[in-house]
Amino acid sequence: MTTDTPAIPTVKAPPDRLYGRIKSHSLRPRQRLMLDETLPRLRFLLSQANDPRAAFPQPVDELWLEVGFGAGEHAFAQITAHPHVGLIACEVFEIGLCGLLSKLVEEGAEATGPLPGNLRIHDDDARQLLRALPDGSLHKLILNFPDPWPKLRHAKRRFVHPALLPEVARALVPGGEWRIATDDPTYQAWTEEILAAQSLFRVPEPATTRPEGWPPTRYEAKAIKAGRQPLYWSAIRV
Repeated sequence: MTTDTPAIPTVKAPPDRLYGRIKSHSLRPRQRLMLDETLPRLRFLLSQANDPRAAFPQPVDELWLEVGFGAGEHAFAQITAHPHVGLIACEVFEIGLCGLLSKLVEEGAEATGPLPGNLRIHDDDARQLLRALPDGSLHKLILNFPDPWPKLRHAKRRFVHPALLPEVARALVPGGEWRIATDDPTYQAWTEEILAAQSLFRVPEPATTRPEGWPPTRYEAKAIKAGRQPLYWSAIRV
């Protein structure tokens, strides 16, 4: 007796842009200074993707990619806990970029203060970067509480997407991990459906409490306070 793999849902290919407005209405002087002076010192350019480890000023044992780091709590915790891992943290929204940068430099040292040698920031579309990375270059890809794009017509904008799964798998080493966390019921059902219809990853049942080694974020805290149940997937590249 054989069990058929569920069919991958039919959905339009992702657009060239998965996000909307990236600028806030106004930035405080320190925020503008961090974007002008600190961010360029950490920026990971698409042209560096063919040899991503060379972008770090120190040797790194593994390369991780975080897609949409929000306010930066998770990224900051990971580079602190794993000094020998190189993290490329992706975010396009200015307020989010400032949130992480403010954790890295003291006020007044935006242009000269020391910066972690195991962090680089990509402030553009993470999908373009993912496609440019060499095969098997990543040990971990992290997607924490992404925009759920809850309307059906917006499903094509979700990062968890049938067209993107092969790229995630290609960039990860065998045994590499794709972490996905979301509190949105629509995105949870979508993720379950997409992951059930593929054979590139081994996907255990999602955890209902945050696993060890998975730092918290304000989005998680907000969801739990509002009574929403986050789910945490750990998909392993076969």
